[in-house]
Amino acid sequence: MTAEAQPAPLTARTSGPLKGRIRVPGDKSISHRALIFGAMSVGETVIEGLLEGDDVLNTGAVLRALGADVTKKGDRWHVHGFGVGGFAEPSNVLDHGNSGTGVRLMMGAVATSPITATFTGDASLRRRPMKRVLDPLALFGTEATSREGGRLPITLKGARNPMPVTYRLAVPSAQVKSAVLLAGLNAPGETTVLEAEATRDHTERMLTHFGATIRRTQTADGTAITVIGQPELKAAAVHVPADPSSAAFPLVAALLVPDSELRIDGVMLNPTRTGLFTVLKRMGANITIENERLESGETIGDLIVKSSALKGIDIEPEIAPSMIDEYPILAVAAAFATGRTRMTGLAELRVKESDRLAAIANGMKACGVKIELGDDWLIVEGGTMPGGGKVETHMDHRIAMSFLIAGLAAKAPVTVDDTNFVATSFPTFVPMMQKLGATFVRPNR
Repeated sequence: MTAEAQPAPLTARTSGPLKGRIRVPGDKSISHRALIFGAMSVGETVIEGLLEGDDVLNTGAVLRALGADVTKKGDRWHVHGFGVGGFAEPSNVLDHGNSGTGVRLMMGAVATSPITATFTGDASLRRRPMKRVLDPLALFGTEATSREGGRLPITLKGARNPMPVTYRLAVPSAQVKSAVLLAGLNAPGETTVLEAEATRDHTERMLTHFGATIRRTQTADGTAITVIGQPELKAAAVHVPADPSSAAFPLVAALLVPDSELRIDGVMLNPTRTGLFTVLKRMGANITIENERLESGETIGDLIVKSSALKGIDIEPEIAPSMIDEYPILAVAAAFATGRTRMTGLAELRVKESDRLAAIANGMKACGVKIELGDDWLIVEGGTMPGGGKVETHMDHRIAMSFLIAGLAAKAPVTVDDTNFVATSFPTFVPMMQKLGATFVRPNR
């Protein structure tokens, strides 16, 4: 979806009970990595459950431009890889659309290959900072030319004789960690990332699944993650679990709309991704897990969710990395909870698809909710949501979906100014929610 597309506003109205059994799309983080690691492996990788949203499809297109064979046959995706360091120099610019994950991981993967490649994205992605990735990649010997502030478009000249590095994360970021580890795959010796706070570990888990040697060592300052360079990754089957970040939207809707009950099948339960479920349970949410099992290195399970009376709580900053993408929908839940909800440690939200913290606060104000906002914190005064407002999404899919969920339980309808970007992560969001009983209408119809 391009930034130039005509806006597609949508209004959510108070709904009756939401009931049913669903499976939300495949996890976006796993889908990106399955394609990338498949391309860096020898042989054919077969992927089931791949998220077919714009972000992931753009990663597939970029990999084709770099020489990989990426095709869909029936319900499965097939990737014929070229091995570590085997990227071909692309003949055109590599466009990642709206995906920060895709572009940051791919810059890491390309950084130690002897090619030159230019990366870009849509208007939203071109505003997002990339210096946090470029700085560690420079340590390998990679040269980068970018716009002011390290912004896209960015041209990378890959290191021809890369050296392994040891890099301490300045801020908790799975994307930066992953970029460094991917660059380290084509460097001799050992590349190590030091993190003071735990971040998503999908890269480490999946690299192990593809045959890489990953070592985790606990230190006085946190965790050291080491990859042994220049392995021969071997193609492996990947079953992509349902995305917990996408499951968050129908889950919160079921909590807020009276007499609702949903079953959400096959959701990833990686502990670095389940902070929202933990917090909602502390707020009084009726969420249970059934049929827990292990697939492709990740724990998954089925979520049973029933409408619940929530209460406001204080949410500590330490949990933020495990639910950083879920704060918009958590803020919606907090607006309907009894009492105040305080969220801290939210600085990372300032550099997402939008200034997501400001977008949450402005959306809450538009819906009549009292909030207090700081540089890295938000306080939501709960109770009820008057609604009746129009929310600016700033081309951010999570802001759009969050406030559409809000409208299902608010006293008056809630309109979001654009739903085009929902396709980046959850292309079936609107019809899936309507099938469960949600009421969405296009304005002026």
